[in-house]
Amino acid sequence: MARRIAVTVFTIVALMLSAFAGFAGGKILPNGDLQISKKEVVATAKFYQYKLDGVLMEVLALRAPDGTVRTAFNTCQVCYASGRGYYIQQGDVLVCQNCGNRFKASQVEIIKGGCNPIPITADLKTEDANTITIAKSILAQAKPLFIKWKT
Repeated sequence: MARRIAVTVFTIVALMLSAFAGFAGGKILPNGDLQISKKEVVATAKFYQYKLDGVLMEVLALRAPDGTVRTAFNTCQVCYASGRGYYIQQGDVLVCQNCGNRFKASQVEIIKGGCNPIPITADLKTEDANTITIAKSILAQAKPLFIKWKT
């Protein structure tokens, strides 16, 4: 009986860790920058977690219909202070978990202002053929937007 419980607990922990690892995705470079492999980005938003000074943050990335990879902070420009101003994807839209605003996923990084994910535009990241890198300094500037996030 004890062995069966131990195996069950081990299995649950392993599944949770593998789910979290798949969720986190990106690579934290030695200098603290977040690097995302373009190969893993598809039309369904992927969420990359980043922790800075104890504050959990999240970057979302998705492949737009034109083939480009679009990035944004997964927090709403209007609702971030509520702690629930983050997005989940439903079909081809992102839905704010605070106000319910629906935002076309293909518009990530294009639309600025209002109730939508905060764009991480070309001037805020470094991009090459294989990766997108977001500097720790850019992530640090966004940290105040995540202080109450998902509380």
